[in-house]
Amino acid sequence: MIAKHVFYEGRVQGVGFRYTLRQIAKGYHVTGWVRNLADGRVELLTGGEVDEVNDFLQGIAEIDLAGFSKATQQHNVSSALLAGVHGFEIR
Repeated sequence: MIAKHVFYEGRVQGVGFRYTLRQIAKGYHVTGWVRNLADGRVELLTGGEVDEVNDFLQGIAEIDLAGFSKATQQHNVSSALLAGVHGFEIR
């Protein structure tokens, strides 16, 4: 199990970006959440099996081609941060 903490910037607020991430998450066995930040970025915390998390993040990266977003920071974090999180939610 791994967890990733990712920040996105660019055209990511007010365009359905969080809802798009939630839809993509439905195709993978991942848990976590996504939320808007006051500075205009979007924050994602997700976890699961290594391949599932990496494939989920790759699926998100593919929408970058549509001019939606750019991942500006990506960190491995403790999967304990996702304790008590079930499914994938928008916060």
